[in-house]
Amino acid sequence: MLLLGVLGIGMLAAACDPVTRHEVLSTVFDGVPELPPAEEMCEAYARRKVAEALAPPKSEAGEAAKPAERRSSHRPYAEKRCTDCHDFSTRVGLLHPRTELCFTCHKGFVRGPFVHGPVAVGDCLACHLPHTSPNPALLREDRTAICQRCHREERLAAALHRKVVEHGMNCVDCHDPHYGDARYFLR
Repeated sequence: MLLLGVLGIGMLAAACDPVTRHEVLSTVFDGVPELPPAEEMCEAYARRKVAEALAPPKSEAGEAAKPAERRSSHRPYAEKRCTDCHDFSTRVGLLHPRTELCFTCHKGFVRGPFVHGPVAVGDCLACHLPHTSPNPALLREDRTAICQRCHREERLAAALHRKVVEHGMNCVDCHDPHYGDARYFLR
């Protein structure tokens, strides 16, 4: 019966994050190795999560997904300067609230009389990934698809916008994605 209890705890711990797993295992067992430094754990976790998010789905035959090509990386992440954004001593793990974090380095994104909604509320992650992306500018999707996630109004399907797409242009060729002096962020 004791063996079943130990196995049950082991199985529960296997599904947890590394810190929780270490706490559970070290409570029950002696000699559990120490955790690696927080920076190493965070980097490995972030790398795994980004790879999972960007990996193409497995085929019907169950072939392993090919690693996603990275076209852009956040400079602090690429240079392993995790502590520019992260505070590993807190549960949240960020130096500043998420809605303010990007603006500590990326200043000047809230200017002009018209500001894109996600920018106005500091939700940069609505469009951008925090570490790496297969798209330019850390975008979650390509430049046209990212806009169409939210902007699906009938008027956008009008003749003018259809012609823009037919000629290989995308939204940011005419619209600034962050702010503008003109309505609809026209450039």
